[in-house]
Amino acid sequence: MPPRESVVTRELIDGYARRIPDKVYVRFEDGSTWTYAELRERVIQAAVGFQALGVRQDDFVLSWLPNGPWALATWFGLNYIGAVYVPVNTAYRGSLLQHVIADSRARLMIADSRLAPRLAEIDRAGLRQVVCVGADLPAIAGLDILPQDVLVPPDGALADLERPIQPWDTQAVIYTSGTTGPSKGVLSSYMHICSTGRAYPIDGEDRTLVNIPLFHASGTGAVYRMLMHGGSIAMVEAFNTYTFWDTVRATGTTTLTLLGAMTPFLMKQPPGDRDRDHPLRKVTMVPLGEDSAAFTERFGVDVYTAFNMTETSCPIFSDRNPQRRGTCGRPRPGVQVRVVDGNDCEVPVGEIGELVIRTDMPWAMNHGYHNNPEATARAWRNGWFHSGDAFRCDAEGNYYFVDRMKDAIRRRGENISSFEVEAEICMHPDVREAAVVAAASEYNEDEVLAVVAPVAGHTIDPMTLIDFLANRLPHFMIPRYLRILPELPKTPTHKVQKHILRHDGVTQDTWDREKAGIVFKRQALR
Repeated sequence: MPPRESVVTRELIDGYARRIPDKVYVRFEDGSTWTYAELRERVIQAAVGFQALGVRQDDFVLSWLPNGPWALATWFGLNYIGAVYVPVNTAYRGSLLQHVIADSRARLMIADSRLAPRLAEIDRAGLRQVVCVGADLPAIAGLDILPQDVLVPPDGALADLERPIQPWDTQAVIYTSGTTGPSKGVLSSYMHICSTGRAYPIDGEDRTLVNIPLFHASGTGAVYRMLMHGGSIAMVEAFNTYTFWDTVRATGTTTLTLLGAMTPFLMKQPPGDRDRDHPLRKVTMVPLGEDSAAFTERFGVDVYTAFNMTETSCPIFSDRNPQRRGTCGRPRPGVQVRVVDGNDCEVPVGEIGELVIRTDMPWAMNHGYHNNPEATARAWRNGWFHSGDAFRCDAEGNYYFVDRMKDAIRRRGENISSFEVEAEICMHPDVREAAVVAAASEYNEDEVLAVVAPVAGHTIDPMTLIDFLANRLPHFMIPRYLRILPELPKTPTHKVQKHILRHDGVTQDTWDREKAGIVFKRQALR
């Protein structure tokens, strides 16, 4: 087990603030920066504020914030006193938000003031206090609303820890989309996030562009691996195709991760004289697209690829500029993987099965699902973590992602639970039943296709249904395609045959809301 000094947030911050105090750790979107010494000062200030609010070691605290100084200070401030960071997707509302709050059992949330009014619309379980970041404080019955200043106290001493923070302690709970039920909270230790960071080919001279939200494991992982290496990050709220290269140049970014449609979006931009005029040296492209070699040729950037989940720690990583089409790479040192059948018996080379994983080092992956021992037992059966993803392996030991064995959909870098979308659709009074599946898109990732059947004697109007969902779902979950059938295809045991709907895909009678001129975008929090 590595020493605490190289794994635990508090120890890393203290160590680098002592050794390289003047080195810039983070550059924010507005151009402001924090050196390692300033990072420690701001984090301790937040930690004192949390302790004054009654937060103790091992307490769970919700963070509902966009990328920026407050999100970073909240996460590290909680970890500095041994509390657990629980980030919430800023697009969540309604039942999805309600579930995360209830499942976390948190009494305190740090929220952007523009998001906080959504809390008035739901059952908030044990949530009692909300620190609102922003000028306008909403009034919500039953909640103690506090200004952001409580996290920047002018004075006050940091109380001692009840015990030393250890590598195996829980540092975060990140909610990953449910597939056969509500979203699950992944328990992540310091050792887990540290192990993820060790998979990447980076060092202390690198600067990573963090344009993936901190409520995603890809966002938290990017931040932490640079902290581990004494490197630096440039943090922006979101990926933007049109400003991407200007941001890379302005921030001095040398490495980053491109997820899903990001690569096709960049490649579709017109070539220009400045395509190689930038400091970017290497990217991790997930998945590895057919245009990866063209990306390297055009932009002069080395490409790597990998397979990872919120629950794992980059078990599979590629060499530089992989040549095998569709590969995720090979198992990295310290990780064992197998491709197995439904009985956990290894399948022959080239055949498709489920990827299962284990690590040599304890705590190097998730240690279960919060408040969900049944799901934990299912995932960790026979001493291996079951990914739920279909893979194959070739004779040279290269692994290839084939498909999702579960009903998750991935759109624009977001994992979407078909279960959760179906539940909201079925709340509409005209809908009897619904099935949500992935439909192919022009960007090498999924679009959401909802197939619905009406209540007897009712009709379903696509525009009315989409308008209904717009106030109930995050923008990225709202179906693009809507197909209306008298009844969904079922097995003799009355289970919906989703494989038929996937095979049919976008049929001639499928309604496309984008062709109807209806487009939903992420709410800009500025």
